[in-house]
Amino acid sequence: MASKTVRALGRLPVQVMIAIVAGVAVGAFAPHFGEALRPLGDFFVKLVRMVIAPVIFVSIVTGIAGMRDLGALGRVAARALGYFAVMSGFALVLGMVVANVVRPGAGFAIAPGALDVTKVADYVAKAHDTTLIGFFLGLVPDTLLSSQTEGNILQVLVVAVLFGVALATVPGAGERLLGVFEDLGAVMFRLVAILMRAAPVGAFGAMAFTVGKFGVAALAKLAMLVATFYVTSFVFVFGILGVVGWLCGFSVFRLARYLGQELLLVLGTSSSESALPGLMQKMEDAGVPRAIVGVVVPTGYSFNLDGTNIYMTLAALFIAQACKVELTLGQQLLLLGVAMLSSKGAAGVTGAGFITLAATLAIVPSIPIAGMTLILGIDRFMSECRSLTNFMGNAVATLVVARWEGTLDRERLATALGGTRA
Repeated sequence: MASKTVRALGRLPVQVMIAIVAGVAVGAFAPHFGEALRPLGDFFVKLVRMVIAPVIFVSIVTGIAGMRDLGALGRVAARALGYFAVMSGFALVLGMVVANVVRPGAGFAIAPGALDVTKVADYVAKAHDTTLIGFFLGLVPDTLLSSQTEGNILQVLVVAVLFGVALATVPGAGERLLGVFEDLGAVMFRLVAILMRAAPVGAFGAMAFTVGKFGVAALAKLAMLVATFYVTSFVFVFGILGVVGWLCGFSVFRLARYLGQELLLVLGTSSSESALPGLMQKMEDAGVPRAIVGVVVPTGYSFNLDGTNIYMTLAALFIAQACKVELTLGQQLLLLGVAMLSSKGAAGVTGAGFITLAATLAIVPSIPIAGMTLILGIDRFMSECRSLTNFMGNAVATLVVARWEGTLDRERLATALGGTRA
């Protein structure tokens, strides 16, 4: 069913690309009209978010209940979290090294007292809600049903895992219900396919709004930081993740081409969540068992934020350099450690990248939090790159964990990626 859906939407990537180009043109030449088109992008993202919780829930429940081996489930989760921690460390260190070598903030010489911190007040307030204690308390929803309505992916994950384990341990009734959930899953992915037909409209509206509101000039003012971030993310995806993929027997370049439709969707909407159902579906089509997809992908959306991690250290050091604050190696390592923790605490929070940066700077007082106003105007331009990098990181993580488990169907993967080495 999933492969038929992909074939049916074969023209969608071209339509999305045309919509993105048209959105940029409208935003550039008719900025007020482009800014007014924001509801189109917001509407499409809301459509997709509407089905994310049930898609994740059904996928995880059927995967775990069908696995029956609960020990294997714990092993998959442990390996995934271990992999996430290592790659998050690589991303943070890479951002820190590049910031020290390129020094994109040098030369600004801005006095922190001249900056208006009220512009980032909302983000600072939200940052106080991203502590680890608040994070763990937020793992458990108020009710079973509220996990499906509040939009917190981790809460959906927790409830789905518990429900799937219960289903796997109840003979008879559990098997009958498993069949119902499998049928429901088929219906949910069909619904996703229907909603994806609106992707060009959403991408057009989102890009027209971004360019219309912030303008090309906003990007040019801080082009050095934006360019540094994009180049660094490219090096991470096709360098570090490329080596990981090569060691595990697949090409990240071919993987990116295979996920081209979803990557365009992420680019157009500036949200990796919009492509989450498509990623889960394509990972299954590429030979990853549903149980692994159901555990790794949703967990990765909160714990494996490679693009956000690069952004955090790079942006934090940019602000320090722009405000002429020289950090010692010890202070930078403290910044890295805080960023590692705060990136997990911000899981499931809207605008996680900017909010997590606020949380990190609040704990490292050497860097003035008012300096966030320097990048507030261009944060939207960097959010696309954050989302794209996060998306690719989770795709690679899913294949890596399946390979470690020995359950990756290498023939299906080779077919999906078009001849990658087995």
